[in-house]
Amino acid sequence: MPSLRPQAVGVPRPSSFTSLKIRNYRLYMLGQSISVAGNWMQSIAVGWLALQLTHSGTMLGIVTAARYLPILLLGAWGGLVVDRHDRRRLLTLTQVCFAVQAALLTVLSWAGLMELPLLVAFMLALGFVNVFDSPARQSLISELVDREHLPNAIAINSTLVNTAKLVGPGLAGVIIATLGVTPCFALDTLSFLVVIVSLRALRAAEMQPAEREIHARGQIRAGIAYICHTPELLRPMVMVYVTGILTWEFPVTLPLFTTLVLHAGPEGFGAATAFMSAGAVLGGCFAMRRPRVTSRSLSVSAVIWGALICVAALAPNLPLALAALVLVGSGSITFNASAKTLLQVGAAPQMRGRVVSIWSIGWMGGTVIGAPIVGAIATVSGPRSALLLGGLAAAAVGLAMLALPSPPRRRDVVGPGGG
Repeated sequence: MPSLRPQAVGVPRPSSFTSLKIRNYRLYMLGQSISVAGNWMQSIAVGWLALQLTHSGTMLGIVTAARYLPILLLGAWGGLVVDRHDRRRLLTLTQVCFAVQAALLTVLSWAGLMELPLLVAFMLALGFVNVFDSPARQSLISELVDREHLPNAIAINSTLVNTAKLVGPGLAGVIIATLGVTPCFALDTLSFLVVIVSLRALRAAEMQPAEREIHARGQIRAGIAYICHTPELLRPMVMVYVTGILTWEFPVTLPLFTTLVLHAGPEGFGAATAFMSAGAVLGGCFAMRRPRVTSRSLSVSAVIWGALICVAALAPNLPLALAALVLVGSGSITFNASAKTLLQVGAAPQMRGRVVSIWSIGWMGGTVIGAPIVGAIATVSGPRSALLLGGLAAAAVGLAMLALPSPPRRRDVVGPGGG
């Protein structure tokens, strides 16, 4: 059996877009970029629809949490399924399911039949499909490029995805203000069809499929134990879980902050998300050129990111908040890129699906715990307090990790970027 110890990677400083020279990866990223733009349009529309239906920050948090509850409960199992099966076929199936769900949202919203319980049910169904989609989508990258290009490919994925986040929310704000939420759901449906076409166009002969895990008992426990006994994986995972629960709750905090504190409408909400994504694009461009990522640099990025969130939370008006959110976006991609690189490149190929899925439990599934808490804090103490909580949590966990001795250097260096 191949060694499950993470392998150090010494990679020369790459050209920023070198991985896009690979045809399969280029097609994959084209589809993913369009899909993410559609997904963010849907996310903005769902958040705005939830506020229209309930006028409650707590209920907005519950709707957001419903989308991630299945990941919290089933995420590790989803990663094991990905490790056992063909990732491209599994990803194609998830895109079909997403397209059907988005089409149903479109019809129900257009007919005026959407109610809060139905919206929560849709978010639960979306989350169940994402149990398999997230680890399949992330780990498929390693089958499209060789190990030398993997860090750069992950970084490009981050940058293009955040570019799509820049387009999606801004467009959603304009569409919601002029036409309502229904067109956002319709465009999201079309975006999944683009992904299906791009997946079908991949050349199987040029892919590097990972060895599939055979069926056996205790494989989920083995994945968890693998992370717990590998400090260079455990440390970024701890930071991901803390920030995933308390910091990465912008779908809850941003609409409340822009609406109740800054008194901006859907355009302001869309602008806030777009400015944050613009900063993420800038941060992603830096990540693509970084020669190495270490546990220490990840900890430093968490401290800086947390401080920037606190600055944004204290902004007195929309222009200053937007300027601060550019820096928050840059800090978010620096942190997320570093964590994903340490985890993806550091994990053994046959464990990668489970490692990514356990990351998903913290980064996305943690919203099930964090979103209602943050929403309730925003309702009781105000949206500024909710944002400050996230910033202080990120800074605190970063400082705590900096206080620990560094893992062995030979395992700490993993190369540039992340997704």
